[in-house]
Amino acid sequence: MTEQLVAKILIWIVPVLLAITVHEAAHGYVARYFGDPTAEQAGRISLDPFRHIDPVGTVLVPLGIFLLSYKYTGEPWAFGWAKPVPVNFNRLRNPKADMLWVAAAGPFANLVMAVIWAMVFAFTAKDVSPFFASMAVAGMTINGVLLFLNLLPIPPLDGGRIAVSLLPDRLARKYARIEPFGFPILLVLIAYGKLGAILEPLLDGFLSGLMRIFGY
Repeated sequence: MTEQLVAKILIWIVPVLLAITVHEAAHGYVARYFGDPTAEQAGRISLDPFRHIDPVGTVLVPLGIFLLSYKYTGEPWAFGWAKPVPVNFNRLRNPKADMLWVAAAGPFANLVMAVIWAMVFAFTAKDVSPFFASMAVAGMTINGVLLFLNLLPIPPLDGGRIAVSLLPDRLARKYARIEPFGFPILLVLIAYGKLGAILEPLLDGFLSGLMRIFGY
């Protein structure tokens, strides 16, 4: 493993762990607020990343893709997932309406973290620490990716749950039936390069906007 690759891993590991941990904890916290204590009872309202790590989705798959993409293209990237926070929507005080806020909590947490990382970048980029400036860019990037990826209207992604919450009951029930096919749909989008085509313009505009807001 080259020094350059080790440096990239060190730059990305903290932002990635924070992004997925706060995202998942936010779902559980908002679910508890609206009446469902399932995540709290499972110990998932926590900033301990080990409570949210899926050995396959958070470690093996992203690391494998990262190493292979670096080996064959020189530009490492990764794709993965955390353990979903358990939410029993039937225990929410108003299940259909409250589902929107529980689902939106994760992407909103990523938005807040992206802004915080932008503030870190604005401070560290001025000859303070190139390493932390690079980490801040990684933080903005991973949180931007999770923000827009999770807002795609594909159940069980957060955007799909938001769509189900907003649709009339009859359409919502039909739309919710897509959920078992959500992950295969994502894999097809990745395989044909469509997911990148959707996310890249959104991410580029988002990062450019953050840079402008903070004077870059």
